[in-house]
Amino acid sequence: MPLSTQSQVADDQYVFVASLDNVRNLSNILKAIHFRDHALFSATPNGLKVTVEDSKCLQANAFIQAEIFQEYAIQEDSLSFAVNLTVLLDCLTIFGGSTVPGVTTALRMCYNGYGHPLTLFLEEGGVQTVCKINTQETEEPIDFEFCSTDVTNKVILQSDSLREAFSELDMTSEILQITMSPDKPYFRLSTFGNSGSAHYDYPKDSDMMELFQCKRTQANRYKMSLLKPSTKALALSCKVSVRTDTRGFLSLQYLVRNDDGQICFVEYYCCPDEEVDEEE
Repeated sequence: MPLSTQSQVADDQYVFVASLDNVRNLSNILKAIHFRDHALFSATPNGLKVTVEDSKCLQANAFIQAEIFQEYAIQEDSLSFAVNLTVLLDCLTIFGGSTVPGVTTALRMCYNGYGHPLTLFLEEGGVQTVCKINTQETEEPIDFEFCSTDVTNKVILQSDSLREAFSELDMTSEILQITMSPDKPYFRLSTFGNSGSAHYDYPKDSDMMELFQCKRTQANRYKMSLLKPSTKALALSCKVSVRTDTRGFLSLQYLVRNDDGQICFVEYYCCPDEEVDEEE
């Protein structure tokens, strides 16, 4: 396995070690949540969770299961550290992200606990480099208290159809209104931009609709500026789950397949801008 003999010190020096034969399986998923520099990494024996937030209105989480890695070892029940995500992505793509068939960049990621840097060993075509990124103080992420028992409406769509909707809606609009209802229009996306109002409707029996569960009519508005970062995840995904709870908070869960066909998840939470009358 690449980098298996790279390290000059024993793995037991580190509290966390993770290796990948193809660094793109990590870098691509991190790009999907890269809208702020500060990223919180939380590691458990089950895998890695990376969180990025914007004030108290938006939170993105990338979940990379332990099985995605060729090697994954953690010496504690859980650990966390924060790094500059822009710097990390620059390091992960230091070889330029080769798209030549059969040529991949291998990664070995090591962390030795609080106060220590995150060390990256990267190798491509026999060329090796080592990057050390200073870790930062961690802060507890916001708890959006989005509980599955409070979900009022949920749909699962093919990502292609949502990408098509975003391409047709007026992105000059400052808000996106999402209407979900047991009756028509079932699932509607609306914008109110320079050229007027635009609506994009999905019938509940559409081929693009994999699941439709709506308990009551709900219309909520969300700032477009908060939703735009999630289009990075949408571009990578093959399915998306759209959920709203009793407060109108929005959950967007994206199912992403990596280069090796393995599944990862990216989730965005967004607070509503304002609630609108259901008759609108």
